[in-house]
This record gives sequence, C-alpha cells and structure tokens, in this order.
Amino acid sequence: MDSFVILLIFLALVFNLLNGIHDSSNIVATMISSRAIAPQTALLLTALAEFVGPFLFGVAVAKTIGTEIVSPEIITLSVVYAALSAAIVWNLLTWYLGIPSSSSHALIGGIIGAVAVHAGFGAIRLNGLEKTLIALFSSPFIGLGAGYVLTKIIFFLARGASPRINWFFKRAQILTAVGLALSHGANDAQKTIGVITLGLVISGSLENFVVPLWVIIISGAAMAIGTALGGWRLIRTLGGKFYKIRPVHGFATQTASSVVILGASLLGGPVSTTQVVSSVIMGVGSAERINKVRWGVAGEIVAAWLLTIPSTAILAALFKFAFNGLLH
Repeated sequence: MDSFVILLIFLALVFNLLNGIHDSSNIVATMISSRAIAPQTALLLTALAEFVGPFLFGVAVAKTIGTEIVSPEIITLSVVYAALSAAIVWNLLTWYLGIPSSSSHALIGGIIGAVAVHAGFGAIRLNGLEKTLIALFSSPFIGLGAGYVLTKIIFFLARGASPRINWFFKRAQILTAVGLALSHGANDAQKTIGVITLGLVISGSLENFVVPLWVIIISGAAMAIGTALGGWRLIRTLGGKFYKIRPVHGFATQTASSVVILGASLLGGPVSTTQVVSSVIMGVGSAERINKVRWGVAGEIVAAWLLTIPSTAILAALFKFAFNGLLH
C-alpha cells in the first residue's frame, strides 16, 4: 500500500468523521430536545450503535457507491481525492453555518464533478446513478409520509391516555435511537467503505471489489468518533427550529426514520439521513397541526439540499484540476 492509497484512506476517514458530526444531530436532536436522555449519554450510546451497524446489515450500499455509479477501470485515485475533498469542504461549510445538509448528496455531487472532468459524463453509469438519485430524492417524501401516518396512529392509540404516557415516550426513545443509529451506520458508514474499497481496486491493492474487514472497522470507528463529538450547531437546528419537540414527537421521528433508512440500506439505496430525519420531523409535526411546523426553516433546508449536488460537483471539478497539476 503506497502513500497515494494512504492519502485516499485519510481523506475518506475525514469525510466519515465529519459525516458522523453532521448526522449525530439527526439521531439525537429530538431525544435531547424532548429531555429523554442526557446529551453526552445520547451521543455515546448512538456512537456505539453507529459502529455496530455496518457489521449487522451487510455492505449493499458500499457496492452501489463503489461499483454502480462509475467503473473502477476508467477512473484514477485523483478522481476520488477530488470527490472526497469537495464533500469535506461542503460539510465543513454547512456545519459552520448550522445547515443540516446531506453528506450523501455532497459525495455523489463530488463523484459526478470529478468524473466529468476526468473522463466526461459518458463515464458515469446512468443505471447506477439513476438508482442512487431515486433513493436520495424519494426518501424525504417517504419520510414525510411515514412520519405523518405513524404520528396519526400513535395519537389514535394514545387517545384518552393520562399525561404519564410521556414517561413511556421518553424511555422508549432510548430503543428507537439505538435502532436509528444502527440503520444510519448501516447506510452512511458504507459510503466511506465503498470509496475506500474502490480506491484499493483502482490502485491494484485489491483485484476485485470485495470489502476487507479492516475497512469496515476503520470506517465504522471514524463515524462513531464523529458522532460522539456531536454537531451541536445542527442539533439546535433540528431539535428546536421546526417546532417545540415533545417526547411523542421524538419517539415517532426516530421510529419512522429507522424504518425508512434501514429499508433503503437493505436494498442498497444510499439515502441521506439528514433528509430523511428532517422530513420525518416535518411529517410528525404536521400530523398534529399543519401550522405547527415553521415551514420557512424547512424551505431553507430544502434549498441547501438542492444546492448540494451542483455545488459539490463544481468544487470537485476544481479540485480535480488542482490534483492533476500536483500529481503531474
């Protein structure tokens, strides 16, 4: 393994670390805001579950990222460098601004921009890209609907209950948060697993796209460390800017999000945890009352979602030119 591969692994792990910081907010925000569990305890519990996720649910998403969007035979390590660098810069920018953007969108945009500069748009496998984009753009709508329907069911089943039912919703969030963290680790950590394995194939360190155990371990560890650090700016956005989160909202959000993300993971669809959880929060709130949700905040987040892929594609194209000069 030469220094070029080590650089790729380093960039991939930095991306996954930032992904963990970014997406920890998605998993713990409602739990912390509803006062179900102490913040640091929530983050540590979530980090452990994030690490375990990829070991439990396979590497279908990693194969989608590593083999179905672009063929390893026609790209170079500099393409992967550029894609990761663009995603890292975008994650840092949106974290600083407190905008819950999608790390998944950032990575896909980076791959598109870097590959387009290197070999043209014809080098992108349209079937794989279509599968990825369908998963990314349909999952928020599925999440919105799932949050709405589940909340209506919960309100129906809990009709006439005493205020003591809030104790159940608080304690149940410990289980639902673990489920959400497992599903997030199973989906998001696999994107880094796929990128590292792709780099190993490109460099000749691997003959075929078969994920080594050590790649799963280091990717899961980077995600877990990022989660434990916590993205407090983003936690404040998701935990209170849409509406005042109560225990029932946290329980419904985590349950619906877990189902959507885990289902996508098992099907090999790379989805954005940020998008899914944000849209589920909106669905949960609107099930109680449409005007409960601050839709202006939602509009700002949607704008960030729409900007992410073109912005990171442009950034990756610029990074690709820079890496071409450096490596030459």
